[in-house]
Amino acid sequence: MSELLSEYGLFLAKTLTIVILIALLIRSSISSKSRVQAAEKLEIKHLNKYYERMTRTLMMHLMPKKEFVKKLKSEKAHKKKKKYTKRVFVLDFHGDIRATAVASLREEITAVLSVATPEDEILLRLESGGGLVHEYGLAASQLERIRKKQIPLIIAVDKIAASGGYMMACVGDRIIAAPFAIIGSIGALMQVPNFHRLLDKHGIDFEQIKAGELKRTVTLFGINTDQDRELAKKQVEDIHQLFKEFVARYRPDMDLSQTATGQHWHAIQAKKLNLIDDLETSDDYLAEACKTANLYKVTYTVKKTFAERFLARTQAASDRTLGPF
Repeated sequence: MSELLSEYGLFLAKTLTIVILIALLIRSSISSKSRVQAAEKLEIKHLNKYYERMTRTLMMHLMPKKEFVKKLKSEKAHKKKKKYTKRVFVLDFHGDIRATAVASLREEITAVLSVATPEDEILLRLESGGGLVHEYGLAASQLERIRKKQIPLIIAVDKIAASGGYMMACVGDRIIAAPFAIIGSIGALMQVPNFHRLLDKHGIDFEQIKAGELKRTVTLFGINTDQDRELAKKQVEDIHQLFKEFVARYRPDMDLSQTATGQHWHAIQAKKLNLIDDLETSDDYLAEACKTANLYKVTYTVKKTFAERFLARTQAASDRTLGPF
């Protein structure tokens, strides 16, 4: 009898363990889904209200109370009469070497294009010193989606839009920049360290087997020949030519013989070369725009896991030596 009870107890324990494990798996699955939903979200901020709050806070501290109350009543009455039909959607792009911000940019553009009309406007506050060709090519292609919908696209550069960053900027219908922002660098670059002599010194052989003459040109670990270098140079020159053709499509009045040398300029100089259209900060532009339009800041956020952040940093460190743009 005791043996039977013992076996029955063991059976109950096993059953209970299985039930608990299933419950934990279900909970984990639900929790995982909720974390994904919480990690990805689209945020909309009405900038007109944001600017109004800042102005009121400052006025409240600087004006006498009666005068402040009178001013608020006057503004409230005036606000009822104002009804803006135009909308300005404000996006931000802070580019690294891999243009990782394009993951959010493409979602923001998709969201805005679902509601925007040619009567509206999109302002992109762009900051990037460039990076990998294919990554910035995709970023520029996202901006081309806006042009195809015939929605006015304004690019605002407060600090830097160089190389791949300028590839993005030139897609805009209009480019504005702070006077000392860095603009240009229409060129292509490949930097590859070679460790052959170091490996040879330590008696380490490097074998490379390839099918196709152009599968690999210069190498990090083997011996680079003059032919390898010439092929690599040809690839970089091809990228440069594509870059120039892309810029010429959107900035036809620019003299590429002067600007496509890989050199960069401050915006004051860049304006004379038709690299940009006007000297103006994004702050001045938005302050003026809020007088005639509703301004909406659109942000799509994706929270990365620790493993994704670590991998991105490792990849970025590698790209600093291999990036051709």
